[in-house]
Amino acid sequence: MVLTRDFKETVNARIQRDPEFAVALLDEAASLFLNGEPETARLILRDLVNATVGFEELAIATSKPSKSLHRMLSAKGNPTMDNLTTIFNVLRKELRVDIRVQAVSCV
Repeated sequence: MVLTRDFKETVNARIQRDPEFAVALLDEAASLFLNGEPETARLILRDLVNATVGFEELAIATSKPSKSLHRMLSAKGNPTMDNLTTIFNVLRKELRVDIRVQAVSCV
């Protein structure tokens, strides 16, 4: 009997039951993009999409094919800034949050 479950299933379940966790992941994805770690940010966004709106609904909301969105949010994806903005806006609306950015001094 297997006592563990797939990491993605665990993240998906946590996102669905804990809205604060979902918001924290969206915040982390934005921070990672802005701080030069786009690969990890895309993967976090992919998990958020899977657990919230789903790729089919995202395709409708963005007027982009679902397969293109999957590629964009893969580790090797290369979404345009316009596409990223649209994806962030769909997730922001789904999670009912605003995103604010604050620059701080590097010391």
